Amino acid sequence: MTAAAKKTNRRVHLVRLSRAALVLLALFVVGQFALRFVPLPAGLFASPSASLELTDRHGQPLRAVPDEERRFHGRFIIDEAPDIFVQATLAAEDKRFWRHGGVDWFASCRAAKDWMARGRVVSGASTITQQLIKNAAPRPRTLWTKLVEAAQALRLEQVWGKQQILEEYLNRIDYGNLCHGAETAARFYFAKPLGDLSPAEAALLAALPNGPARLNPFRHPERSRQRQRLVLERMRSNGWLTAAEFERAVAEPIRLNGARRAFAAPHFADMVLAQNDFTARHGPVATTLDLELNRFVERALRDQIERLRERRVNHAAAVVFDNRTGDVLALVGSGDFFAPDAGQVNGAWAPRSAGSTFKPFTYLLALERGDTPATVVADVPVEFATPTGVFRPENYHRRFHGPVRYRIALANSLNVAAVRVLERAGGPAPLLRALRDCGLTTLERDSEHYGLGLTIGNAEARLLELANAYACLARLGEHRPFRLLANEPIAPARRVFDSDAAFLMADILSDNLARTAAFGADSSLRFDFSVACKTGTSSDFRDNWAFGYTPEFTVGVWVGNFDGAPMERVSGVTGAAPLLHEIFIHLRERRGTSWYATPAEVVERTIHPLTGKLIADNRCDGVREKFLSRALPEKERAEDYDDASRVKLPVEYARWLASRDNWLGDRAVLAELPAAELRLLSPLPGSVFYLDPDLPSLSQRLPLRIVGVAARWESSTLRIESESGGSFVRLAPGRHTLRVTAPDGRAQETWFDVRAL
Repeated sequence: MTAAAKKTNRRVHLVRLSRAALVLLALFVVGQFALRFVPLPAGLFASPSASLELTDRHGQPLRAVPDEERRFHGRFIIDEAPDIFVQATLAAEDKRFWRHGGVDWFASCRAAKDWMARGRVVSGASTITQQLIKNAAPRPRTLWTKLVEAAQALRLEQVWGKQQILEEYLNRIDYGNLCHGAETAARFYFAKPLGDLSPAEAALLAALPNGPARLNPFRHPERSRQRQRLVLERMRSNGWLTAAEFERAVAEPIRLNGARRAFAAPHFADMVLAQNDFTARHGPVATTLDLELNRFVERALRDQIERLRERRVNHAAAVVFDNRTGDVLALVGSGDFFAPDAGQVNGAWAPRSAGSTFKPFTYLLALERGDTPATVVADVPVEFATPTGVFRPENYHRRFHGPVRYRIALANSLNVAAVRVLERAGGPAPLLRALRDCGLTTLERDSEHYGLGLTIGNAEARLLELANAYACLARLGEHRPFRLLANEPIAPARRVFDSDAAFLMADILSDNLARTAAFGADSSLRFDFSVACKTGTSSDFRDNWAFGYTPEFTVGVWVGNFDGAPMERVSGVTGAAPLLHEIFIHLRERRGTSWYATPAEVVERTIHPLTGKLIADNRCDGVREKFLSRALPEKERAEDYDDASRVKLPVEYARWLASRDNWLGDRAVLAELPAAELRLLSPLPGSVFYLDPDLPSLSQRLPLRIVGVAARWESSTLRIESESGGSFVRLAPGRHTLRVTAPDGRAQETWFDVRAL
């Protein structure tokens, strides 16, 4: 061929190549333009929100809440994903991800060739972009579906950048065991965030989307390890792992977290979910709980239940507050959430009989009204007329202590004294109002329903709410609602009690010497540092409580049985107080506690222990007491003693002085009854008594009592009986009138009703 012919042929060849290139370019341009009309799945633009996850105040997971399809979603941004995990994912799914435009044509040709050669699908060719399209719009797996997804993948790469595509893929892909998203999967399989995975763990996690069920590492560990090794080999061949790193990763044992999700502090988490609307909340939600502290309380609570198991104790609950914020730092509702005997009952929220736990609030009201810790109350038999009959309080040990100072009466939890103090402080109405102001929601009846018995526990309370009421005392009278969510604003404090009076209350409740008579010197309420404590026990030992506080923390404990079965003589000091003690020791060692500075308004003086009146500081029979400078007791007077220097007690002590409960001996004497005074004790006018036919006849008699004098009783409807120096009437249905006449002729009348049951 001539040179001219060769030259002509080259020109023809170049023209043909140019034409082919132009055609290809035109097709490319047309294709790119046409891709603009390819619709993208709507699901791409409705990215699933992260599943709700409750965490403690430090970010430790407590509970993951699945979506409506029982799946768990997590979200993270691609910049937070470690390089090693991104490389493992690309090695497993799409090694040319950064270079292709949505479709890996080389891989597609290889897959098509293998399919034609073998008549079946041998290897996949879907890119990460195509898998994202598939995930957003699931369709039947056909050739046409593949073509549609390829076109949509090409279009998506025009709309989104590579970083966004990879981020959405990693946040949506299924990793098995209901985990959608790499962050969720990392925490589920390895109990650590994605950024903390080792190369071996990253490779195993990246391997799972290839077959989440088939490669489930819990059910098929060998399969998952084989796939992991393949991913590691690809990472090494791609230059993402050195030979040494590859060998270490292959040899590294995989320690899975176990096929379980975070389920910590279950009663607390249940309460948070029940009391808050999370329909618009997604992702992590920080609570106020301190998981480490909660786990300590759980262990201590279980140990205490085991120690008391032989005394018919099966359940307990405990809470810990941060007084500064109202944060609930710990809440344990039972010893074992999964126990078949009502373990899922939340003892911190279940209403229970309050026992003696309202008494500090009663005495605080009295202090606010001008009484002092040295005010003397008569702990002697007494009866009160109520709309439903006679109320006759008794102390837990069935004895009476005569004249008792408020400090001693409260510290030793005397029932009769507390009832008398409540009557003196204005009756049940102010106490009911104060308890409601402190956040107790269980007191739904009016004050007449509860009566004076409110102070000794004839009402129910929830541990969490009652502990928060004690936190009000810890804040020296300021109430703040408790807080469960860390991102909630701290509610402003609202003053309920006088701060100086509340300081005196803290001083009384922290006085171990004052409670020694009832609890001993070395009970669980004794600390080597200052803690204000109060216990309570309901009737028949069905519930017992212990509360304690310092300026920093308030702790509340309940011990009992959820079915109301009585314990075997387990009181607050033996059941709940040991757990309270253990929690406060832990708080002291780990976080530190302090005590209150004495207010300028508080002063110390010397008083007589039987009268509560001021005496000279050098008197050997005096005791030191704290007072508000604006409410000092009066000074003693000569009229307070008889000629033998014995303390004169009012006539209400007459029966007590003559009883075996009298511990004063010749240190006290009964004051003379004024000539004009004739005081009736029983029955009080308007009393109502109920006759139970099942009770023995001795229980159907009513003692007749009058203060200070011997008297003659008369009734036109009942027979008067005398026994052991006392007078009685045998009850019968109807309205009855009694007349009592003193030796000097003075007389009084009273009436009462008797009703048959």
